[in-house]
Amino acid sequence: MALSPAPIAPSRRGACPSLDVPMATGDGLLARLRVAGGRMTPQQLAGIAALAAQHGNGLIEISARGNLQVRGLTASSSGPFAAAVEQLVRIERGLVVEVPPLAGEDAREIADPRPLAAAIRSAALPLAGQLGPKVTVIVDGCGQIGLAQSKADVRLEAVAPDGWAVSIGGRAIGLRSAADAVAATQDCLEALAERGIAARASELPPAAAFGARVAASPQNDDAMRRFALGDGTPVRRVALAYGSGDHVSLTALAQAAAEHGVTEFRLAPQHSLLAIGASEGFVALARDLGFVTDAGDPRRRISACIGSAGCASGLVPARETADRLAPGLPPKLHLHVSGCSKGCAHPRRADVTLVGQRDGYGLVIAGSAGDTPQALLAADQLESALATAGQG
Repeated sequence: MALSPAPIAPSRRGACPSLDVPMATGDGLLARLRVAGGRMTPQQLAGIAALAAQHGNGLIEISARGNLQVRGLTASSSGPFAAAVEQLVRIERGLVVEVPPLAGEDAREIADPRPLAAAIRSAALPLAGQLGPKVTVIVDGCGQIGLAQSKADVRLEAVAPDGWAVSIGGRAIGLRSAADAVAATQDCLEALAERGIAARASELPPAAAFGARVAASPQNDDAMRRFALGDGTPVRRVALAYGSGDHVSLTALAQAAAEHGVTEFRLAPQHSLLAIGASEGFVALARDLGFVTDAGDPRRRISACIGSAGCASGLVPARETADRLAPGLPPKLHLHVSGCSKGCAHPRRADVTLVGQRDGYGLVIAGSAGDTPQALLAADQLESALATAGQG
């Protein structure tokens, strides 16, 4: 009998879970599903929810980059789960090449990024197994929903139908045609392969042709508003609070979608799904089910990991704490609730960060989870601390 691949240890540098090799966490094994094109019918979403309940603990996540994850698998259930998923949806493997979720159907995009992404994937095939699992290429057509806030080893952004601004490891190398952009990307990937599986583009020495560090691209307007495909089909974003849901709510969402004319879901950044063909009736049902559908929902300004509910490093129930604090969150304040000092849910600075400690919550103002806390708070002091921070 063939043995399943050993799960990834979360402490390993560059560790990244997959469907084939899940990652060990505090609540079992976590598998990341790279659904081809990020596209699922409502029936396929319901099927994944059912499999998550059958083989895992029923918890399903969508990461900040739009990756689908299933928690609570076991050594004996992860193999059958993977096999069942493969029967349900097509799974991508190999180099991660991301395009926006509306790519090719976005009337506002400067260029369709999909042909360039396909050419990069094809050129990289000989490097299979030589690149780290976190190595990522972003090809952004710069339409309604972009990927400006997602990190990448290589980033290609459309500035003209055959003009792409290329940056490698965060350093701009100038404008390239599509063919030259593929060549520049391949050069970078080959350099990474030569350096070993842990290499990232930010560690490569700057070449003479590299310019100054590229400035952050303008953020696309991808809030919880109405979008549309090029043919006028309405699109609405439905987000999972803190990136997490359960099989019951996602099954109900899929059923509501099927009953209200939603033809497809697309995985998207900001822990969300894009509902293609969504009506206002569907959006209202999604809101009633606990999903985030409004720009004013305070949970959009909170980052929270699973915490002690499912992580061996978590010292506090981060998402439960976030739910408790959300109604009173001061306007415009971004809150990060982290189960420990690793800060997995939000590795950057936040207005207020609450970090799990063995004897309470560390309070960090305008910093990250790894910073030294300014104060140690008990659970019943959190609301007043947030109120004070909101006045500052």
